[in-house]
Amino acid sequence: MALAAPLPAADLEHILRHTQRLWPALAGARLFLAGGTGFFGLWLLETLAHAQRHFGLGLNVTILSRDPRAFVQKAPHLAANSMFDWQEGDVRTFAFPPGEFSHVLHAAATSSKPTEAQEMLATLVDGTRRVLQFAAQSRCERLLFISSGAVYGPQPPELPRIPEAHPHGPDPLDPASAYGEGKRLAELLCAVATREQGIPCVIARCFAFIGPHLPLDAHFAAGNFLRDATQGGPIRVESDGCAVRSWLHMADLMIWFLTILARGTPARPYNVGSDAFLSIAEFAARVRKIAGIAVPIQFRDPPRLGLPPRYVPDIRRAREELGLEVRINIDDAILRTLDWMKGIPP
Repeated sequence: MALAAPLPAADLEHILRHTQRLWPALAGARLFLAGGTGFFGLWLLETLAHAQRHFGLGLNVTILSRDPRAFVQKAPHLAANSMFDWQEGDVRTFAFPPGEFSHVLHAAATSSKPTEAQEMLATLVDGTRRVLQFAAQSRCERLLFISSGAVYGPQPPELPRIPEAHPHGPDPLDPASAYGEGKRLAELLCAVATREQGIPCVIARCFAFIGPHLPLDAHFAAGNFLRDATQGGPIRVESDGCAVRSWLHMADLMIWFLTILARGTPARPYNVGSDAFLSIAEFAARVRKIAGIAVPIQFRDPPRLGLPPRYVPDIRRAREELGLEVRINIDDAILRTLDWMKGIPP
């Protein structure tokens, strides 16, 4: 198992610089984090640990993990931090740790393959129900549910950016919709818990991201292109490259998460991502240019007919209500990530 190298100091300082007014309200807080060992979880833990060092907040974080021992091997610098307590368990059935928790962060998803629709649905829906039961028992003050832009289903290609009020959703009869449908149901559970139990659930609908710890061998185009670039190319695009996407740097994402947790309106979702979009082909070309390598970009499929698919959020609600912005542009995001990857031992 490859070690998870610490995040760049510049990224952590960027987060604190734009969240410094939020931290005093977390002094002495006791947090529960479900899903603390994945891509988002690693960033959340590093951010909390850095804020603890910088502000002396007296934070305590209990992290639910299916395999804490594996995480100890993956990120020993985090696993050994005394502010973190580890609890082994499945998000659907975990035993409730005793006492009260001021904040709950629900980032747990599933490790199952996209083809395992029943397992994915059970983890998302039953896991959220269990987390909400725990939140009620622990008298939490705020719960952040990390949802997904997948709740909208396919974005109409003629719609440049998809808003929170978009009325459509995934095809409920397509097993490939399990992730999006599971997130939709989980959001509904959060809304019901807010209304009927008074649990203040805030919802972040996440799109696409780039930064250290991005998986390099999964279904994320950005990670695959960065991997190819650091290995000397070619950069392989598993499509015709016409699909349109946008990417938010993970340091900005932490600012958005913390702000939504502190100031978001309960049961009112916020799109989270960048609204500056590129085609997949254009993004691959940016990676090649910034990496400074003269290698070919290989495309898999013949060109599609009609308008290309899109996955780009409208973020006006987050801007206007919470003052959030995309602070790290895509070129800087690529450069920051490549620089971090170059410092990782092979």
